[in-house]
Amino acid sequence: MPDFLLYEQDGPVVTLTMNQPEQRNPLTGNTAIPEFLAAIDRIHDDRSVRCVILAANGPSFCAGGNIHEMKRQASPEVSEMDIRQDYRRGIQRLALSLFNLEVPVVAAINGHAIGAGLDLACMCDIRIASEKAKFAESFIKLGIIPGDGGAWLLPRIVGMSRAAEMALTGDTIGARQALDWNLVSRVVPHEELLPAARAMANRIAVNAAHGIRLTKRLLREAIHSRLSEVLELSAVYQAVCHKTPDHSEAVNAFLEKRAPAFS
Repeated sequence: MPDFLLYEQDGPVVTLTMNQPEQRNPLTGNTAIPEFLAAIDRIHDDRSVRCVILAANGPSFCAGGNIHEMKRQASPEVSEMDIRQDYRRGIQRLALSLFNLEVPVVAAINGHAIGAGLDLACMCDIRIASEKAKFAESFIKLGIIPGDGGAWLLPRIVGMSRAAEMALTGDTIGARQALDWNLVSRVVPHEELLPAARAMANRIAVNAAHGIRLTKRLLREAIHSRLSEVLELSAVYQAVCHKTPDHSEAVNAFLEKRAPAFS
């Protein structure tokens, strides 16, 4: 079986492409999780990377869980503790790792983002949708709950009332409604999806690497911190940034009325 995740780098931008289109790019019952974790570790260690695009081959973005894996978990041979460990060692590790990746992630959502596939998109920083995209927090339709962090992620993006509506009905919404609900930041024609994601990634990647990573870290910490804590952390991060060569280059470039050349 070919790799689930394709890793391509163009300068400071890495594109991760989910590549099991026949199965609609599921996150379970395959090697998706270890491949994601390995790619995230690789990005963390490569200081030349300034932005990541998460894309998918085929008509769907991500179908979430593999239904055959769910049937296996429901069998008498698999205990509740086994299932708990499957989640803790599997998709929950992906949620923590991708959400906490220092580099910004732009999700290019080409089609259905269903269940864990929607939550995967919510782990990213920016979501751009094709006009063909569909979204559903559909766990309830299978008699289960969002086991991958969706109950924490989704309300912080669309608000509690809309998150509750999506999670408790399991209904599917289209790209335009997702835009109205702030689930995505923009909707583009289908053929323009990857160019739009690359343009966004390049707009981010032209900036200083330290600033990008520390700004992302600060935004993540601010989600669950008091203002006083964020201000203290901001002071520390700012002190680091002020002493970087990129900051000096940016100041000099501004004074000299030229574009900065970041290291």
